[in-house]
Amino acid sequence: MRRLCLVAALFTPLAMAQSLSVEPHSLMRLPGKDGVLTLDRLVVEDYATLLVPDNLVELKVGELRLGHEARIAIVPGSEQLRIEARHAELGEGSQILARGAPGTYEKEALPGRDLTLQLQSLSGPLLSVDARGGAGAPGYFGLDGANGDAPGCLWGEAGRGHDGLNGGNGHDGAAGAQVHLQVPRDYPANAIKVELDGGAGGLAGKAGKAGAGGKSKGCFVYSTAGAKAGRPGQPGEPGVAGRPGALTLQRL
Repeated sequence: MRRLCLVAALFTPLAMAQSLSVEPHSLMRLPGKDGVLTLDRLVVEDYATLLVPDNLVELKVGELRLGHEARIAIVPGSEQLRIEARHAELGEGSQILARGAPGTYEKEALPGRDLTLQLQSLSGPLLSVDARGGAGAPGYFGLDGANGDAPGCLWGEAGRGHDGLNGGNGHDGAAGAQVHLQVPRDYPANAIKVELDGGAGGLAGKAGKAGAGGKSKGCFVYSTAGAKAGRPGQPGEPGVAGRPGALTLQRL
């Protein structure tokens, strides 16, 4: 029955949704059809994750409760996300993740999602927000040079080894997010942890190795000399780390 309720929640139109609960050790993706979602109550149980899509730009909640090690994971997007809650209760180890995505060889790293988080009433040991930028992809490895041809006894000289190719440059990391927190005046500053580092630059691509020259060969009448090896390639340059984000903190 509980599984059936979970499936039904995933397909409930936004206008009809009043309360939403994510079961322990499970993952649920919020619908974001209209860009705005309003709920009377939102509960993410222990070790569960609520995924917020990139097309949702505003989430308004009357009561927000995150269980032990619960997560709200926000998909990277170009538009700022605003989350408002009249009352929030945060379990130990709970976290709001607005991290950027790491880069690949085909795509650049994505920055952390800009976030405004307004919690009018707040209880819990730690408000933890991770909005770091995605790491850059590493550079391509340089191809090794081919070995030179061996000489023949009646014709031809040993071939020189081919040069190794240069390694590619690492891709740059993405920026951390711009985060604006609005929390109660009495919530302790040392209970707020916000990570905004830019993503690490990608590692430099390794240089290709030099190809070996053709080896000398002893023949019946004479010997043929070996050839020189090629030159190794040059390693690429490491990518540049993304710029850090910024935090503004407002007391309500």
